[in-house]
Amino acid sequence: MNSEKEEQLLRKRISELARTADNKGINTFTDFFNLNEQSIFFSMKNELPNVNYDLFGGYEDAERKVLCFYGDDSVKAFCDYIACIRILPLNKKFSDDLNHRDFLGAILNLGIDRSKIGDILVKEKEGYVFCETVISKFIMDSLDKVKHTNIRCELVSNDAPDIKPNFIEISGTVSSARLDSIIAVAFHSSRSSILGLIAGGKVFVDGRQIESNSYMLKENETISVRGYGKFIYKGIQNQSKKGRFYVTILKYI
Repeated sequence: MNSEKEEQLLRKRISELARTADNKGINTFTDFFNLNEQSIFFSMKNELPNVNYDLFGGYEDAERKVLCFYGDDSVKAFCDYIACIRILPLNKKFSDDLNHRDFLGAILNLGIDRSKIGDILVKEKEGYVFCETVISKFIMDSLDKVKHTNIRCELVSNDAPDIKPNFIEISGTVSSARLDSIIAVAFHSSRSSILGLIAGGKVFVDGRQIESNSYMLKENETISVRGYGKFIYKGIQNQSKKGRFYVTILKYI
């Protein structure tokens, strides 16, 4: 979201989808929202018609998510809207060491807009790409190479792949569970250097943009900091004799 005009257009689109779902009794969908777009939705939620909604990215803990307004609760909203494509090297032994950027770049080079693509999970040189179902066949028919590696695609027809993220556990002491203090521990930074990130709108807690450095974190909230990474705040473990708190963080790697 690079400009006020783009944000206004997004807000208008969200309002239109909510009204359509409410008036016509149908389910309406957005493209995949990044964290900033999700935060904009949450900021305007009280202005929208009283219609149920859900955010889902194809698997639990997805970062990029589709917003659905439930005008018809009898229909399972996301079963046909989001697809998962498995991308496999034809020969793993001679494959490049493929990463998230490689898979995303190859797909975007097909001329596909980023908003049509959700998260990409990577495991052992394979990629699992979540996308809107309407473009899944085009991707599978058109994509034959990632980086210098020849690949093939197949549709994942069952539940999302059981790919667990890798973490490193970080511990530290803080005077309280304030957002700026915990981020400083997570990224081995000073609190003063964190303040600009928070004020600049680069920090999200469970998808909501937080601009107050004094926000008090709760156990198991997920914090994303643009340009730095993402972690889960696991909470306070114990207290030192000097009154400081030992906290534990699981940082995504």
